[in-house]
Amino acid sequence: MSDLIEVKVPDLGGASDIEVIEVLVSPGDVIELEQTLVVMEGDKATMDLPASATGTVVDVKVSVGDSVSEGSLIVTVNSGAEEAVEAAVTPEPVEEIRASATGAVSTGSVVDIKVPDLGGASDIEVIEVLVSPGDIIELEQTLVVMEGDKATMDLPASAAGTVVEVKVSVGDSVSEGSLIVTVSTSAPSPAPESIRSAQPTPAPVSKPVQPAQTPAPTTQTQISTDVNKAISASNVHATPSVRRFARELGVDLSLIQQGSGRKGRILKEDVSRHVKKMMTTTTTTGTGAHAPAVAGASAIPAIPAVDFCQFGEIEEQKLSKIKRLTGVNLSRVWLNLPMVTHHDEADITEMEAFRKSLKVSAEKEGLKVTGLGFMLKAVAAALKQYPQFNSSLSPDGERLILKKYYNIGIAVDTPKGLVVPVLKDVDKKSLFELSAEMFELGAKAREGKLRPAEMQGGCMTISNLGGIGGTAFTPIVNAPEVAILGATRSQMKPVWNGSEFVPRLMMPLDLSYDHRVIDGADAARFMQTIVTLLTDVRLLLV
Repeated sequence: MSDLIEVKVPDLGGASDIEVIEVLVSPGDVIELEQTLVVMEGDKATMDLPASATGTVVDVKVSVGDSVSEGSLIVTVNSGAEEAVEAAVTPEPVEEIRASATGAVSTGSVVDIKVPDLGGASDIEVIEVLVSPGDIIELEQTLVVMEGDKATMDLPASAAGTVVEVKVSVGDSVSEGSLIVTVSTSAPSPAPESIRSAQPTPAPVSKPVQPAQTPAPTTQTQISTDVNKAISASNVHATPSVRRFARELGVDLSLIQQGSGRKGRILKEDVSRHVKKMMTTTTTTGTGAHAPAVAGASAIPAIPAVDFCQFGEIEEQKLSKIKRLTGVNLSRVWLNLPMVTHHDEADITEMEAFRKSLKVSAEKEGLKVTGLGFMLKAVAAALKQYPQFNSSLSPDGERLILKKYYNIGIAVDTPKGLVVPVLKDVDKKSLFELSAEMFELGAKAREGKLRPAEMQGGCMTISNLGGIGGTAFTPIVNAPEVAILGATRSQMKPVWNGSEFVPRLMMPLDLSYDHRVIDGADAARFMQTIVTLLTDVRLLLV
């Protein structure tokens, strides 16, 4: 007698509704221990689900687009004889025959390819559809390209065969479990008329509903896709994550009377568009009524629209989703935080000489030590001396939340926009360990493969433009953090030592901070501590 094993989602650290973005196995596949079964993606990262048993896959319980949480059943595995598998996965005779887009049916099985776990992310926009009904696809071939908050992601085929039907279009919003395509795993043959007439009506699929568009009120956000119905103020249709996002922005969801999600569900994009609309609404409407303003900010006059075509040839490029959402976040911080920037310089002549002396040792470890590693150590040491910098202000502005850990984010420039991976417990790691971790996280960031946990929990952020240039800038605080340190290109300068000018390598530093939490004197002391530590890195060992 064979053993049937259920493989479920393990503890995700409290995360729930993680979206499945890839399903890498099919019924009948023989799997090994630790083999990746599905790939899930949360708000900001992807994660693999390895097999906890060996054997033959009997049934796959999730599809691309499904949302899963801890304990969700993913696959069932037969750890015994393979004959049992064949019987377990054989569908009912009627269900085995499904009409294709061309009126043919498959004599084999029809596989539904759905959106896998996306690590809690939802309402991911489809920006490319690369297959059509009738196309013959291979395993792992990209079917559609989706774009989330921080990265684009390809949806590979979890089965080879002929595309029967494509269930999504460019511009659709999908989530875990959304049906993308149906694939016939064997060659199609004409269906007898009797079989066609006996075919059951297909069950409703989880593709976005697209009824006739209802015009939105002029004072509300314009919706980019058709909606199912208007959402009443007393029955707002939105997920907990969207409600939390709206609370952070101070948006009343009842003011968004139409959502662009399935069945009129309000998405994060709807909230963002609503904020943008309100920020650019003039003080009064055309009828003289006052327009609502974004919470915490007075109404801002809109920038007049200009027809640039009258001056010459133009080209329009759509902003990536990362840039659009980053713009909303930065605008929110700029409007809500009274920010001040303190500028200084650090003499890094000795630090740079020491860094170069580590080159041989680092290369033996396959590493490259950069000045950013020293900055991480210096910031962690300064945070210990000035705990108010290692804090966040409570939402009501009444309390200061002091953190006892030292996690530091590093801003990484990617083709899609700026992302901030976080290095955890910087105070406990060596320079070589930090260098290895920075290289790994930087590569993941540029490839759009950062996991949610790798971009959460930061205490302070460093934005280093030294590799590009500049003499100073004003970085914007990465709220709910209260400070951010910027750095630009180092230059050799003549520095007076008391008796003569000597050449020294000077690095400009810029500290932006939330003036509600940090006073100017504290900022100057904090910056001076960092300058001292970078000037004499031996102090980092004390």
